[in-house]
Amino acid sequence: MRAETEMLDLILQTAKTIQVEAVVMSGSRTNQNAPKDEFQDYDVVYVVDDFDNLTSDLSWLNQFGKRIIEQEVTLDHRRLYLMLFEDGNRIDLTLCSKEHIHEWVDSEAGFTVLEDSENLFEPYFPNPERYWITPATETDFEKTCNEFWWVSAYVVKGICRNQLVYATDHLYGICQQELLKVLAWQVASDKGTVDIGKNYKYLFNYLPTEKEKEFSDLLDFSSVEKLIQSLYATMKLFHQEAQSLAQKMGFDYDKEVAEKMIEYVEERVKKFGNNWKNEKARGENS
Repeated sequence: MRAETEMLDLILQTAKTIQVEAVVMSGSRTNQNAPKDEFQDYDVVYVVDDFDNLTSDLSWLNQFGKRIIEQEVTLDHRRLYLMLFEDGNRIDLTLCSKEHIHEWVDSEAGFTVLEDSENLFEPYFPNPERYWITPATETDFEKTCNEFWWVSAYVVKGICRNQLVYATDHLYGICQQELLKVLAWQVASDKGTVDIGKNYKYLFNYLPTEKEKEFSDLLDFSSVEKLIQSLYATMKLFHQEAQSLAQKMGFDYDKEVAEKMIEYVEERVKKFGNNWKNEKARGENS
C-alpha cells in the first residue's frame, strides 16, 4: 500500500498536470482526533476552471493508479469520482468549479487547504462542529421519543406480515437511529458538546464498552426470530435510556405511551406469530 506522503504527492502532482486552481482535503485525515488506519479515504476536492472538459475525458484519472472498482456521482454542480485502488488506497475525489465552491464547503465539516494560489478559499472557514452533538432540548427529546414508538408499530406490522425487509429497514433505519441519538444525548448531558463523527462513528468512544456490546447485539436480523428479539431488546434499551436521560435533564417522558406500545407490539407478535411460523414451515417442507 502506498504511504500517505506518496499519495499526497500524487494528488498534488495530478492536480498540477490538469491545471487545478485549488486542492483541499476533508474527512478523517484532517481530524487530528480521528483514529488512524489503512481504511481512511483521501477525501479531496479539485477546484477547476475547465470543468466540462475534465468531466468529459476522464483519462487523467489513470494517473492515480489501477482501480479495482469506482463510482461516478453527480451532486448538484459537482462530480464525484470514488476510486478503490489495487493497493488498498481509496480516493474520493470531487471536481468543483470555482463558481460553486460554496456548495462543497456547505457539505463538509473540517477541511485543510493543500494548494490555493488564488486564495479561493480565503472567504471560507471549516465547520468542525458539523458532527458535534449538543445536549438535547426537551422539544427534540419529545420528537425523538414519539418517532421511536410510532415507527415501532411499522416494524411489528412488517414482522406480522412476514415482510422482513420492510421490518428490518424501519427497525435499523429509524428506531435504532433514534436510539443512537438518545445515547449521544446521554454523552452530551455529561460532557457538553462532543464530536460523535459522521453516522455516530465515534459515539462509543465516550460510552462504556458494555454499552457498545449491548447495541451491537441488537444488529442480528438474520431470521424472523432474531428480528423479533432485536425489536424487543431495542424497545427495552430505548425505554431505559430515555427514562434515564429525562430524569437527568428534567424532561417529561411519557412512560405510559412507551409501556402501551411495548404491550401493543408483544400482543401483535403473539397474535400473528403463526403467519411467519407457517411460512417457515412451508418453506422447509417444499
